[in-house]
Amino acid sequence: MEENKSIQYMLLAGFFFALMNVCVKFVSHLPTLEVVLFRSVISLVASYVILKKKHIPILGKNKKLLIARGIAGCLGLIGTFYTLQNIPLASAVTINYTAPLFTAILGIFVVKQKVRPIQFVFFGLAIAGVLMLKGFDYRISNFDLAVGLFAAIFSAIAYNIIAKIKTTEHPLVIIFYFPLITIPFVGIYSIFNWQMPQGMDWIYLLLVGILTQLAQYYMTLSYQRANLSKVASLTYLGVIYALGFGFLFFNETYNLYSLIGIGLIIIAIILNMTVKPSK
Repeated sequence: MEENKSIQYMLLAGFFFALMNVCVKFVSHLPTLEVVLFRSVISLVASYVILKKKHIPILGKNKKLLIARGIAGCLGLIGTFYTLQNIPLASAVTINYTAPLFTAILGIFVVKQKVRPIQFVFFGLAIAGVLMLKGFDYRISNFDLAVGLFAAIFSAIAYNIIAKIKTTEHPLVIIFYFPLITIPFVGIYSIFNWQMPQGMDWIYLLLVGILTQLAQYYMTLSYQRANLSKVASLTYLGVIYALGFGFLFFNETYNLYSLIGIGLIIIAIILNMTVKPSK
């Protein structure tokens, strides 16, 4: 019963994340950092209210690592939103989903996590998929691909920092530092490059923040109730959502080779997640 509920929660989380991606793409005409600012303000307010309600000290203990996590998360989010705004939806989502592979690689050095030799084969398979996706989709420039991959790397750095401080810091404090660091960074840029949202833009920007909070809430519930490896792979249904929403809302289509590239990346990530940790 618990496992069924966990699956339902993860499917809901994936759906909300997919809708959030669509909303980000609908405001592609707005500066990326401005969209990040709106998302971060909503997250900061929600996190602060919950922390105060639960009487949890908001600044935490290991401030240096919390700040580092905030910076890495900020750069990762900026890159993620940029790719969502500038390249086809499913391609952007797939490239962003390479973060778990970079997390595993960086984990070797950051948290001394052991990696089995077969995992390097999966890493190579994912790289082949990325190259195939880029090579056969003319809509993805070298710069766009680089931004997407760097976003995944910064996200991986953030995940590794979280792994180091998960026993000393409350999860809500870790979440709180993300917008706390992001808002001043993107806010300064937005002040001097402000582009006033028009009409439906305000609705989409509000939905970006709300849908993200809902997605993170249900994702947390899912991870708390079932084996991590069993539900984590469900997050990659996001690519299926992205393919469908991209076609439905933005008339995006893909050739066979681009779809094969997307498939290789997803297969590599799922296979890597099934590998049992080395002792």
